[in-house]
Amino acid sequence: MRDFNKEAISLEDKKYNYDFDGIVRDYMMKEFVPFFLDGPALEIGCYEGDSTVVLEKYFPDITVIEASSEAMKVTQSRVRKDIKFINSTIEDLDTTQKFNSIFLINTLEHLDNAVLALTKIKSLLSDHGRLFIVVPNADAPSRQIAVFMGLIETNNSVTKPEWVHGHRRTYSFDTLNFDIRVAGLKTFHRGGLLFKGLANFQMDKALQANIIDDKYLDGIYELGKIYPSFCSSIYSICTL
Repeated sequence: MRDFNKEAISLEDKKYNYDFDGIVRDYMMKEFVPFFLDGPALEIGCYEGDSTVVLEKYFPDITVIEASSEAMKVTQSRVRKDIKFINSTIEDLDTTQKFNSIFLINTLEHLDNAVLALTKIKSLLSDHGRLFIVVPNADAPSRQIAVFMGLIETNNSVTKPEWVHGHRRTYSFDTLNFDIRVAGLKTFHRGGLLFKGLANFQMDKALQANIIDDKYLDGIYELGKIYPSFCSSIYSICTL
């Protein structure tokens, strides 16, 4: 039996969120906004609301589902009072509502059965709806370097800290595309977010020391368009 509240807590020796995560999110929005549709939106797995506070600017009608009651409380304190919150897993969600936009941001890798969850999400999409998926990338150069350093076994390994935080798999384009396809969804746009040669904690230190700046970030964003499989995160925008 999983303890979702415990999974949401940062470990003493390893943070769960880094400043670089917020930077990736900003560039994610640059990619996603042109594909947004009017109408009801659903966010699955809000954690403490870093994505929710951005999405609420674009969607008047948002429902948020979160398995951790403690994380959900944090998000509720940060966003509009009219946003609907449901403390549940996506597998146990009981609703007949359809959504034009569904967001699965850094959540799919946490789910016990990704294909089962994606199949359930498919049933929640309106006929013209879009599913926005973002996952950490197993093939990011920083992760491949860690393999050669002996820090992790393979690109796709789930490390002990990742497992404690609820990760159940690590995606690359091939495995993400497979799960989407098996669930009966279609990808009409995909890409990568920020070419990444350093680990998140190293990126944070470089930012704090002014070793890298906004021009550098824009540079790795553009480079990521050429080499999406070498980015920090990968994404797919899916339809029925």
